[in-house]
Amino acid sequence: MSKFEKYLALWVALCMAIGVALSQTLPGISQAIDSWQIHGISIPIGICLFLMMYPAMLNLQLAELKKLKSNPKPIMMTLFSNWVVAPLVAAGLAYLFLRGNDQLIIAVILLGSSPCTAMVLIWGKLAEGNQEQNIINTSLNTITIMVLYVPIVALLTGIQSIPLDRGLLAISAFVFIGFPLLLGITSKRVLIGAKGEAWFESAYRPAVGKVAIVALLATLIVLFSLNGQVLLENFDQLLLVSVPLLLGFVIVVGFNLLITRASGLEYREAITTVIIGSSSHFEIAIAAAVAMYGVGSFAALGTTMGLFWEVPIMLGLVSLGKALRKRGFWRG
Repeated sequence: MSKFEKYLALWVALCMAIGVALSQTLPGISQAIDSWQIHGISIPIGICLFLMMYPAMLNLQLAELKKLKSNPKPIMMTLFSNWVVAPLVAAGLAYLFLRGNDQLIIAVILLGSSPCTAMVLIWGKLAEGNQEQNIINTSLNTITIMVLYVPIVALLTGIQSIPLDRGLLAISAFVFIGFPLLLGITSKRVLIGAKGEAWFESAYRPAVGKVAIVALLATLIVLFSLNGQVLLENFDQLLLVSVPLLLGFVIVVGFNLLITRASGLEYREAITTVIIGSSSHFEIAIAAAVAMYGVGSFAALGTTMGLFWEVPIMLGLVSLGKALRKRGFWRG
């Protein structure tokens, strides 16, 4: 992990500030960016989100799924956390704290219902977790998110009959997950066949990973330059949506810490389970919010706040895991 990646939380905050500053000092740039649209979807945002998603799809390794039967317990626990605990906690807290703010409720549900498939590889490496388990889990999440994401979001928003364009949500899932997934599988096969697996792993994937981080930061600048005025006029809304987001992290992380201890996992498997089970796929959440409600919406800003909080929280979780290991929290 490079020094630049270690300070990702700082760069995220800086890019958000740059975006807001641009919206106030050069509003013409924001208007120009906002004019590049196709059927209401921002072309710059679409490109950036695609560049964020594609590298994550290169993590898919179907051959690794064969190893699932050798040690299924931590994988099953993570799936339960990702697809049952996290979505229910997110929906419950959203309805409790954000009543009357439908777009913010949807933002929290979009985040809580999307298990991570990319950044967890970095967090797992920093925490010295089981990276083989990490790869199996991220590969499995890549597949399950294609099947479960839209139905779960639709189910949870339907509890309070919040209007949701399910067709547009499904299209977003295909465009920002399905298409990058197909391209990832195809390009991986072609490049390995042409250049060899060693070149693919040592040269291509690291280079594409750097592009993804740049695309992430560019997305933040564009989003906040387009929404700077909305943000400044409704700053209280972002503080409000932060309450269920932060409480959700505390509850889900706490659940995963306790369940991994109670099940007798060793540290390397336990910390990987906690990290994957507690993180979210903010890229697809942002993409879906932008597609359904536009870049100037509270839904888009709400999902972006999920990214803002997740980076420092995951780094904190890495440190917490190492501290608990020294205290013998997971006895194995």
